[in-house]
Amino acid sequence: MSCHPYAAITAQRLLPVLRNADADEAVRHTTALLAAGCRAVELTTSTPGWAEAVARTVPLTDAQGRPALIGVGTVTTAVAARTALDAGAAFLVSPYPAPEVREVAEECGAVFIEGGFTPGEIASAVRSAGAAKVFPAHVGGPQFIRSLKAVLPGALVIPTGGIAPGEVRDWLAAGAAAVGIGSGLPADPGELAAVFADLAQPCCGDCAGTERRP
Repeated sequence: MSCHPYAAITAQRLLPVLRNADADEAVRHTTALLAAGCRAVELTTSTPGWAEAVARTVPLTDAQGRPALIGVGTVTTAVAARTALDAGAAFLVSPYPAPEVREVAEECGAVFIEGGFTPGEIASAVRSAGAAKVFPAHVGGPQFIRSLKAVLPGALVIPTGGIAPGEVRDWLAAGAAAVGIGSGLPADPGELAAVFADLAQPCCGDCAGTERRP
């Protein structure tokens, strides 16, 4: 049995969101993150050649020899959703409600972290898949997450947008399951590894070893 993306993301607690100049840069960046102890990485459709980058990074493993979990973000259409899944994406992410993507995800049994900002949008995403991306998170701040968790206590919420790496713990303390970071992570391999080591918590037992997802 392979690890569910939610388990890996919540254990990692920091989800890198990559927007790169091209596929080669995305592959290099992802490879560095995997070597630093990261397992789940979100590439985005704003990167030219993103589908190629997904296909090239899906076979990679992390520092512990576990298969990488490569997701695709900024997925807002059915075409992009199917392209991402065909390339091997482990999960899909949208920045706002995306009915077309939700339909494809349900049809294919794929993991979809749907974006939203209002309580209604976030509740709808959570009812559909158990998790939601809160975007743009910096507008509401950690207190907004506390308010959401008060009425959605079992929801996995992943705030993303305008959050610096040094602020991650504030958002986790407010109730975030994990935090999406688009920039600001250190380039130095040792410093990058320290970031993930400092935040990581135990994952599910199914994450051990080199099992590949179906």
